[in-house]
Amino acid sequence: MTFQIITADQRLSEKRGIKGCIFGRWKIGKTSLLWTLDAASTLFIDLEAGDLAVEGWAGDTIRPRTWQECRDFAAYIGGPNPALRDNQPYSQAHYDYVCSQFGDASALDKYDTIFVDSITVAARLCFQWCTGQPEAISEKTGKPDTRGAYGLLGREMIGWLTHLQHARGKNVWFVGILDEKTDDFNRRIYMPQIDGSKTGLELPGIVDQVVTMAEIKNDDGTAYRAFVCQTINPWGFPAGDRSGRLAMIEEPHLGRLMEKIRQPLTKTAQERLEFSTPQPAETPATNSQPAQE
Repeated sequence: MTFQIITADQRLSEKRGIKGCIFGRWKIGKTSLLWTLDAASTLFIDLEAGDLAVEGWAGDTIRPRTWQECRDFAAYIGGPNPALRDNQPYSQAHYDYVCSQFGDASALDKYDTIFVDSITVAARLCFQWCTGQPEAISEKTGKPDTRGAYGLLGREMIGWLTHLQHARGKNVWFVGILDEKTDDFNRRIYMPQIDGSKTGLELPGIVDQVVTMAEIKNDDGTAYRAFVCQTINPWGFPAGDRSGRLAMIEEPHLGRLMEKIRQPLTKTAQERLEFSTPQPAETPATNSQPAQE
């Protein structure tokens, strides 16, 4: 086998999907973002069975009920990983098996976007599966080993997310619940609601975009929903933009957000790597506060 070097022209001409996660509190409208996507080219992975908000949406849906089904669909969407052994999930053998169950994977060619609602529920299904595995049972006592279960949970979730990340030609968006807590200094902090700490810590390094869908309140008291897209924001929301194209605040429309990410870059590489301290922008967004629930 020869070692293939991908030229810059080949890389730039590739069809590349956007991988991201959107976090927000309960009932902020995360599932309703499906209405902003093209129904004919979007596949909705409904883990929450909470599709009342999109009743009448014309897109296709699948409803995994177990962690095994979540892994099977990930293998089906992402294809085989040649680095894995046949007895491992997402291997060639696993991919061949799911294709024998679901049919030829070309059936997925019609979908440009995979919308997963939600990663919070996926982690719960994964943990339920992990508690029944040998690693979650102590060899000494034969009793449940919580540490072993959480260790397996972290590895399984990261493997699942990483495999979907490698579905190069498709957009994959994970929706999740955002928790609000108070630290020892009575400061408000926000973090994804995902069982186990490993997934929440490593997720921002796996996906391209981390977005918080929040209700923002202006100084005059009026509130509006928005996407918070940049790591440095006045509220401490989890966010990050790998594309370099998004403002700190964007309208809560997922379709138009992806269009903006795909736009040609207007900044040079040197401008994108500029680390000088900018002058604070006097805009209502930077002076506003998150609305209280």
